[in-house]
Amino acid sequence: MAADLILVGGVVRTADRSRPTADAVAFADGKVLAVGTADEVLAHRGEATEVRDLAGAAVYPGFVDVHNHHAVAGVTDLYELSFSVALGLDELLDVVRAYADTLPPDAWITGGSWASTLMDELNSSAVRARLDEAAGGRPVMLSDDSHHNKWVNSRALELAGISADSIPAEGVTLLDAGEPSGVLLEAAGVVVARVHAEAGGLTADQHRRASHRGVEFLSGYGVTAFQDAAVSQEILAALQSLDEAGELNAWVVSSLTINDEIFGFEPVGQPLVDLGGRFRSTHHRPDFVKIFLDGVPPARTALFLDPYLPDDIHGAHYHGTTTMDADELYGWLRMVAERGLGAKVHCTGDGTAHLLLDVVERLRGEGFTETAFQIAHGQFLSDDDIARLPRLNVSADISPFLWFPGVIAQALTDVLGADRVAHLQPNRSIIDAGGLVAGGSDWPVSESPNPFEGMQGLVTRADPLRRAPGVLGADQAITAAEAHEVFSINAARAMGLGDVTGSLEVGKSADFVILDRDFVTGPADEIIDTRVLETWFAGRRVFAA
Repeated sequence: MAADLILVGGVVRTADRSRPTADAVAFADGKVLAVGTADEVLAHRGEATEVRDLAGAAVYPGFVDVHNHHAVAGVTDLYELSFSVALGLDELLDVVRAYADTLPPDAWITGGSWASTLMDELNSSAVRARLDEAAGGRPVMLSDDSHHNKWVNSRALELAGISADSIPAEGVTLLDAGEPSGVLLEAAGVVVARVHAEAGGLTADQHRRASHRGVEFLSGYGVTAFQDAAVSQEILAALQSLDEAGELNAWVVSSLTINDEIFGFEPVGQPLVDLGGRFRSTHHRPDFVKIFLDGVPPARTALFLDPYLPDDIHGAHYHGTTTMDADELYGWLRMVAERGLGAKVHCTGDGTAHLLLDVVERLRGEGFTETAFQIAHGQFLSDDDIARLPRLNVSADISPFLWFPGVIAQALTDVLGADRVAHLQPNRSIIDAGGLVAGGSDWPVSESPNPFEGMQGLVTRADPLRRAPGVLGADQAITAAEAHEVFSINAARAMGLGDVTGSLEVGKSADFVILDRDFVTGPADEIIDTRVLETWFAGRRVFAA
């Protein structure tokens, strides 16, 4: 068979352990046709074959992101206020004020992300009044760096019916002298999010544009497959529409939201699961569900085996909590297994992860041996539970963008202590135990979906953005080759795409990137400097620098 395209003159890194590198690669009809020496691959040259000399550039499989929120990121970029987590309160208010001046008098101001280390400072009626002034009376709802918690102003509280006499049963509403301060934790923020959605929300075309924009960003970073970690019916429809129009430039696995603790999606749970299959298309697979089993440690809404550091509200022996008990979780996961779906379960505390693994162990014992389970974030795990991951075939969906030295690591230290945070993200231990570590950006919780950022952090355990000093848990560093697998074949396997993408093997989709260097063999602290020259998906070039 003649090739459409042959690439020679550079290293080809395959993510296939049976042949990690090659000298050349050929593609035909949107698939990998041949991988090998230049002579072997050039044997597939035909009259119409394009043969390109890479002149020392490198070819890698397209990167795979096991955990992001591409549509949320697209919405933020196109329709919301976006600002850096590095901003202090005064700077944040200045940004809100300038943005408000561009809006009609009654328009909502939504976006993010403010640093979770600001939470105590924002938990004040006086600070809420400053937000009121900056917004010019417009309702405001801003997410923190975890996207689990919201900061809202007086007008937003009023529209949502939240007051000292009417505190939402969902989540946690922080109070200042008996009045809602404006800081809403977890599902308390959903109350305001739903009011915002009812005030107008986005049209179907805007949802489609947001998804397209999110995928466009990802293509620029060489990502050709990803799992959206929590979707709505509108996001499902947008992805299907893009794919049917030939405009979806990535494999997408969608996670159907079971319990919405942060977004305000409707419907969720069983009704959304029942609808999911209608939106399947060639490159879009609604094959997982998403369960939020806990919140985030800085808000003390995650469950830990050992208690949090003492504080005035929770005392000295507070371990946190989960959104479900074992029986409720079992009921959902049993339904998922019976339907042939997989489950991504948000677990940021080691106590939450332990609960999940207990339930998975029960299901495995009942014969559900093939159901795909992912621990989303997997940032704190006990030694015993690390050993259970491979035995129970549970993937660790890790978010290295969120744990290297910086704002989030400091917020974790404030509530857990430095000793525990030093054992964050035990990736070396998981790999050595035989577990599958899959890389996710959690963008836009992270500032970008750049896989080189995540891979450098995995290898150096330092801030790849070179903003914060220090190293976090150096003993848990992995090699550059392992980091590449984490963001390619491992992630593809974790989300059920290992047979079609994630490596350059004959018969797989022609998803690849051309890079300016072979970063696996270069300096670990320069991985992030790698440039994507071209991104190809299913044999089509979808990005060129």
